[in-house]
Amino acid sequence: MPSISNTKRVKGVSIFRPFVYGSIATPVNPDKKPPNLPPDHTHQWTVSVKGVDGADISHFIKKVQFKLHDTYANPLRTCESPPFEVSETGWGEFEIVIKIWFVPESGEKPQSCFHFLKLHPYIGDKAELDLARQQRRPVLSYMYDELVFNEPTEAMYDILTSKGSAKLPSRARGARGEFTEESEAMELDRLNVGIQIVKENIDKAKETLLAKEKAVAELKAEREKK
Repeated sequence: MPSISNTKRVKGVSIFRPFVYGSIATPVNPDKKPPNLPPDHTHQWTVSVKGVDGADISHFIKKVQFKLHDTYANPLRTCESPPFEVSETGWGEFEIVIKIWFVPESGEKPQSCFHFLKLHPYIGDKAELDLARQQRRPVLSYMYDELVFNEPTEAMYDILTSKGSAKLPSRARGARGEFTEESEAMELDRLNVGIQIVKENIDKAKETLLAKEKAVAELKAEREKK
């Protein structure tokens, strides 16, 4: 039986694997603070990369690196085995760069994705938001995505087809799965928030413009009187 090659590609074949990345953040109870917690840290959070519905992804992912904010000690955190996650505490929101390395048999370069750490609930009316903060509800922010292996090496093809479930790329990105509907709702929420912010900015700009036009008109009227 011929050996399986780490360099020869399987032509005309694409295999994708779905995965989920994101974070969960929980407000710290001031009456039950963990020992050695910095006084300005308000939340505990975990950022992670994992399979959909808990599926194993370690047979094709070698390691995952999380680039935290530079204010953290050792901001580059690397997980060589599952769970691919980092837990920390803090007070601010920031972008986390996630870099995924594949097993050597893949012959693939690492891929990066970006996640904005979310600590606070933003969607809902004031009463709902106040209640969520008062109850210290966890804030979840996860995204569904797909890793696509176009013409994988023979060795990677064997790994992907002999472990887990191999699927062809979907026409519409985001086939139904864990977190998919939630992610879609979160994206809609973000869009609605963005639309509202834009509307508020437009209204403020209009008010400023009207005020300036009024001031110009008053100055013009004063000059005409003279």
